[in-house]
Amino acid sequence: MGSWANLEPKAPVHSRDLHLDLREAITPGARGARDLLLTALRDAVRSGRLAAGTMLPPSRSLAADLGLARNTVAEAYAELVAEGWLASRQGAGTWVVNNGGPAVPARSRGVRAVPTHNLMPGSPDVSEFPRSEWIASTRRALTNAPTEALRMGDPRGRPELREAVAEYLTRARGVRTSADAVVICAGTRHGVEILTRAFRGDRPIAVEAYGLFIFRDAIAALGMATTPIGVDQDGACVADLDNLDVPAALLTPAHHSPLGMPMSPSRRTAVVEWAQRTDGYVIDDDYDGEFRYDRQPVGALQALCPDRVAYLGSASKSLSPVLRLGWMVLPSDLVEPVLDAAGGDQFYVNAIAQLTMADFITSGSYDKHIRRMRIRYRHRRDRLVDALAPFDIGISGLNAGLNMLLTLPDGAEHEVLQRAGEAGIALQGLSIMRHPLAGPEVARPDGIIIGFGTPAEHGFAAAVDALCNVLRSSGLAR
Repeated sequence: MGSWANLEPKAPVHSRDLHLDLREAITPGARGARDLLLTALRDAVRSGRLAAGTMLPPSRSLAADLGLARNTVAEAYAELVAEGWLASRQGAGTWVVNNGGPAVPARSRGVRAVPTHNLMPGSPDVSEFPRSEWIASTRRALTNAPTEALRMGDPRGRPELREAVAEYLTRARGVRTSADAVVICAGTRHGVEILTRAFRGDRPIAVEAYGLFIFRDAIAALGMATTPIGVDQDGACVADLDNLDVPAALLTPAHHSPLGMPMSPSRRTAVVEWAQRTDGYVIDDDYDGEFRYDRQPVGALQALCPDRVAYLGSASKSLSPVLRLGWMVLPSDLVEPVLDAAGGDQFYVNAIAQLTMADFITSGSYDKHIRRMRIRYRHRRDRLVDALAPFDIGISGLNAGLNMLLTLPDGAEHEVLQRAGEAGIALQGLSIMRHPLAGPEVARPDGIIIGFGTPAEHGFAAAVDALCNVLRSSGLAR
């Protein structure tokens, strides 16, 4: 239950109702009132009725509600803090942490336990979210928005955001597009789902033998199969496509996920030629293209053939995944099928978020944030590489992105993940990224994927130290 100690209150609340069964009438100063209150609060936490993170009323408010002396409530709070049931901080109030007794486990209440150190891939450091700039963009966007912006509009999304995205991608990622080809979606997974519906049929979609399993799951949930193509040091083995009957191939050409290499120039050309020759499409998942640290980022594959490549991007790695803001840049003959597959209305991303993002880009705040975080993530990656030098592991891929693949000796992945779990460290193994139909020609190394972008800055050093302890206890020190 130690992980509950890190939970902060859900929200500062100045007055909140709280039902407590004190089991007998109490009058101010009555003998036993404090003990009855302690018992009632412990029972409420133990049963799960007061969940971890629940803010309690101020002692003055609860005392008034229960007809008790304020000191009685304050003393009960203090004792429960000392026992570990509650936590308290000056100016923040008192809240439940479920850390001091036989509390109901989080898992049994359907709540995911919070790890001590989160090194899972796929998330930026959300503690660095540019709140003030985002609020300023929201204010400007709402002030300047026409009334019709608050109604259902163009199914491609708000024109302000489509124009801002087109300008940004052309300038920063080398994409060849206009606002007419941009369709706003609720993140990259949503984009994959819409494209899957547009391609729906008997033929499977080709994916890389190692790739993000949530995309494979999303495609499967829509009744479509996936078929893997090989991956080696030059990226996806696109020659495999010549032996398949597929309408599209979902690839990560700029920075392979999770192995980390870019697709070689010859293969970039070859996959575009395949698409042109077969009337197929390439889905270019440019999930972290802005974050390259050793030199200029690899440009988007879409620039080679806008008529055959559908580009996917989002704010999930650059800002936060909870914004649910993504974009597709589509070949012209895919726009209408995609809009039909999406349902014909722009209802899946709220207009205010779109207007805010448009202002955030056009004001320069997005570029400023990317540049600032690029420096921070580069330093983090360097610190992680230095810390891992004494261990018998390999570090794969570009000096880029928010994740790092550590290749391990054969058989070590399971032990490292198990020890990490026991130490309260959230990690992801490489094996879960391997397509279940990948053939014997596909290498099957053991490895773990480190999300070095995920921890807050103040917790990064401790997370790296904890990871090193796990690797040391797994016998991986040189």
